[in-house]
Amino acid sequence: MTANTPIRSLDARYYTDPEVFKQEQEGLLASTWQFAGHVSQVEHPGDYFTFEIAGESLFCVRTRDEEIKAFYNVCQHRAHQLVQDQGNTGLIVCPYHSWSYELTGELRGGPNTSSVPGFDKSSVCLTSVRIENFCGFLFANLDPHANSMDEWFPNVRQELCEFVPHIKQLKPIEWIEIPERCNWKVSVENYSECYHCQLNHPTFANGIVKASTYDIQPQGYCLRHTTECQNLDKMSYPIDLDSNKHAGSYSSWYLWPLMSFQVYPGNVLNTYHWRTLDHEHVVVWRGWYSIDGSDAKLIHDLAVQDRETTVEEDIHLVESVQRGLNSRGYVPGPLVVDPKCGVKSEHSVKVLQQWMREGIKQ
Repeated sequence: MTANTPIRSLDARYYTDPEVFKQEQEGLLASTWQFAGHVSQVEHPGDYFTFEIAGESLFCVRTRDEEIKAFYNVCQHRAHQLVQDQGNTGLIVCPYHSWSYELTGELRGGPNTSSVPGFDKSSVCLTSVRIENFCGFLFANLDPHANSMDEWFPNVRQELCEFVPHIKQLKPIEWIEIPERCNWKVSVENYSECYHCQLNHPTFANGIVKASTYDIQPQGYCLRHTTECQNLDKMSYPIDLDSNKHAGSYSSWYLWPLMSFQVYPGNVLNTYHWRTLDHEHVVVWRGWYSIDGSDAKLIHDLAVQDRETTVEEDIHLVESVQRGLNSRGYVPGPLVVDPKCGVKSEHSVKVLQQWMREGIKQ
């Protein structure tokens, strides 16, 4: 490929082939930082919740020493799952044969195990998983040798705290489940460019951001979205520009591969979390937060507006793309990569698709 040859989009098989998805499950999705839940879900010793990464059932728990740990959700005796959903417990007890584990993962004991010659309970422990607290959001990684989140996503932690000074006081007030009939990468690509925004998202492009100023740039394995807010007389909700130096800005930090922090003008944090189901189904969890989880009419109203406009509009877009990718008439076209970047450029998709290629080592 010469310097003047346009870069073409990925072949359709990346989005339609179940074998590609299987490779992603076994490699990419099992070796990257994935959103598990929020620290408020494990406020007290014994609090736990389950989550899933790359097809693996996992759980997160707060120990008596106030440490947050994560484990594979499987008993080391005969492989029954240990816990469901969320709750509080003093011991992790397997419902199959009542083997019990400390909150730190060590085996407490099992019925009649003392009769087994040479049985050493200290040799039995739940399999742990890497877990990091990232501004109150818990991320896990199945790769025990993975670099830290700060190495993967340089400066993001600091920037989030600057844009949302109260981020560590936040608690989720709404997590909205949005099923999409498309490959997860179709949905992520749609999120990672605003080339389509002015045509397809009139409320977002005219009532929240000034789309003409929109740009996206890589920052480690993060795509950083930046733009100015819309003129105050056109904003779809009120903001106080004097409340914070970033109050008039919109910024988003998409963390490869399945999570994004998004800060609306007025320092309103919301999140996207893509939960993969199979090669052509994904569920997007839209999270909305307020200080201490208190009722906040502005945020509730924004969540409704978002669901009825941008989210609904995107569902139709990505599902149409998935249908098109399954067409024998589709030939991948050239990406619009403007050297000057900006809103009408797909330079961010170029970066994203390179990560996608690397994700299946092809």
